[in-house]
Amino acid sequence: MERALSSAGISILFQDATLALSYAENLPPHLAERYFAGGRDGDLFGQVHGDYLGVLKSNVLETGSATNAEIDLDVEGEIRTYELKVQRVNGDGFLGILSVISEVTEMRHREKVLKSLLRELSHRSKNLLAIIQGIATQTARNTLSLDSFLVKFRGRLQSLSNSQDLITDSSWRGAYLFDLAEKQFAPYWPETAGSMPIFGINAHLTPNAAVHLGLALHELIVNSASYGAIAGGASSITLNCKEVKLNGRKAIEVAWVEVLPNRTDIHEFSENSFGRSVLERVVPSSMNGKAELKLLPGRIEYYLQIPETEFEILKRA
Repeated sequence: MERALSSAGISILFQDATLALSYAENLPPHLAERYFAGGRDGDLFGQVHGDYLGVLKSNVLETGSATNAEIDLDVEGEIRTYELKVQRVNGDGFLGILSVISEVTEMRHREKVLKSLLRELSHRSKNLLAIIQGIATQTARNTLSLDSFLVKFRGRLQSLSNSQDLITDSSWRGAYLFDLAEKQFAPYWPETAGSMPIFGINAHLTPNAAVHLGLALHELIVNSASYGAIAGGASSITLNCKEVKLNGRKAIEVAWVEVLPNRTDIHEFSENSFGRSVLERVVPSSMNGKAELKLLPGRIEYYLQIPETEFEILKRA
């Protein structure tokens, strides 16, 4: 019996009808050193827990109804949680209380982590739904036909999905910039153009930054594939990330530079274009950053500054 209890990490505690401690087996060391025959729950678990258990066990003695209780004990600065299964024992001339004690610290910790993850999932799901609602509304405002709306809306949803895949794979810690860019560029990058032109610091972005930067990169690459360098048969695009200062604090700047086939052409974005709104307003405001879209002769340049609260530099080239 003792070997089985020991292997299971379970302790047993008997108390008589006055709730005096009468027998214990397999107590953990920090409880065993406090135990003595005739002692009380307060001697073993501390006075606060002792008072609580005294009332609970008196009720079990009176009613005969078994019950459970949990207590948290400070053991050398570490909080450990114990579950007590309490029942009345009445037989062979003995009336008292049997408590089966097991440590459930790890189990409770896992439950707290799971609850935290579920709350985080709920929060992120609501944010994602709000983003999708905004995309749907703004895309509808800037398209003239259902077919055009569906093409643009599906593309933007796929962009969100691509970013979300990376975030989920990292247990919601975020995504690396290079991975994010490759995910967004892959459907549109010409197979004959070689490797994707991504340079500089491969910063690790927060989930919020990854989702919104993913939207910005999607708008840039789709615009290029539809009207810009890629559409004109060129792949003269670079994406570069470097460290900068934003309002006197550490930041990174993600720079898109696209050279158009016609070096005198000035690319036109509609003033009401959702793509332009994403690049100049939605994305920078979502991360308290700063953005600038430059439409120059033969060039499209986009600069996004991201504050240090939205990224980490975990590895350098």
